[in-house]
Amino acid sequence: MAELGKKYCVYCLAEVSPLRFRCTECQDIELCPECFSAGAEIGHHRRYHGYQLVDGGRFTLWGPEAEGGWTSREEQLLLDAIEQFGFGNWEDMAAHVGASRTPREVMEHYVSMYIHGNLGRACIPDTIPNRVTDHTCPGGGPLSPSLTTPLPPLDISAAEQQQLGYMPLRDDYEVEYDQDAEALVSGLSVNYDDEDVEIELKRAHVDMYVRKLRERQRRKNIARDYNLVPAFLGKDRKDRERPAKRKIPKEEKELRLKLRPLYQFMSCKEADDLFESMHKEKALRAKIRELQRYRRNGITRLEESAEYEAARHKREKRKENRSAAGARRGREDGRDGEFAAIENLPGFELLSDREKLLCSNLSLSPARYLTVKTIIIKDHLQKRQGIPSKSRLPSYLDKVLKKRILNFLTECGWISRDAS
Repeated sequence: MAELGKKYCVYCLAEVSPLRFRCTECQDIELCPECFSAGAEIGHHRRYHGYQLVDGGRFTLWGPEAEGGWTSREEQLLLDAIEQFGFGNWEDMAAHVGASRTPREVMEHYVSMYIHGNLGRACIPDTIPNRVTDHTCPGGGPLSPSLTTPLPPLDISAAEQQQLGYMPLRDDYEVEYDQDAEALVSGLSVNYDDEDVEIELKRAHVDMYVRKLRERQRRKNIARDYNLVPAFLGKDRKDRERPAKRKIPKEEKELRLKLRPLYQFMSCKEADDLFESMHKEKALRAKIRELQRYRRNGITRLEESAEYEAARHKREKRKENRSAAGARRGREDGRDGEFAAIENLPGFELLSDREKLLCSNLSLSPARYLTVKTIIIKDHLQKRQGIPSKSRLPSYLDKVLKKRILNFLTECGWISRDAS
């Protein structure tokens, strides 16, 4: 049973009373520093959520193995003292830290941890830029090789690049977009004697700061939705190994261009889901039309559709072979080749030789010719009987075709020359 007054990490259940990280978006989510640094996620909590540092001031920065057992509160007071009193004034620094630390303890701790320790080696350069260096050699020798030897090239690995700007386990950035945005409100304070103009000016500064924060968060969301950070750091190998996405047709590309203004209201996943749903809808509509065609042809079971498709394919193949054979016979037979294009069409056997030649020259199917011929002769007979004509010629019959057909019917004696 957990003891009263102690706090525990919700992920690893370790005690976090000295120092813990509290999520500002989820309730009752407190993590230890190790789980927080590893980007632990539990329930609805995500690693990119905002957080708040809860510091009891009793934890140690250097671990339990460090000498002296300095707490974080004492470390903060030590850094404030070194900034206020300067290096070497150990008595005043010890008085600022507290009565529990002597000047010698303060000096030894600062020198061992902040100068000769890991922090000092990482922050303090080996060569001070403004320090004067003597490059001459004793005895009048040549100049020191340090002036002639070029510096080694700067080699930054991928891990170092991540450490410089991006924290992959936290999915956050050390250097934010518009890093100096906080300067707008860092010095603001509301005083009792402020005039209305000054208050409005301070409110304008706050509004500017809020807009900068929104833009910063928007850029983070875009980078997260489109996986820009893994792509930049070369961590998208798993995505490359995945099967390739479907090929986007030309019609869908044009539709995507038309809907581009709407992308700002949708995330990347929502846009992909939208076009994927539209693609599925198109495929379903095509399948429904195919099933309706099966139903019109009397097919009621899905097993029969395969036989139907095979038979339809054979019929189309036979029709193509018959057309190709007729064209070959027309080329071989000479004059009979004039009718090769229409001899397989319905109504060809009802035409005379002159009518076959006319249809072949006009590229007119026999059925259409017979329809036009029937309408013209019917109108001619009704006019002779004094009955007004109400029939209309088909739309595919232009003036040239009508004139040639009328002349042909007049020459053959089907209608009189006055009627034509």
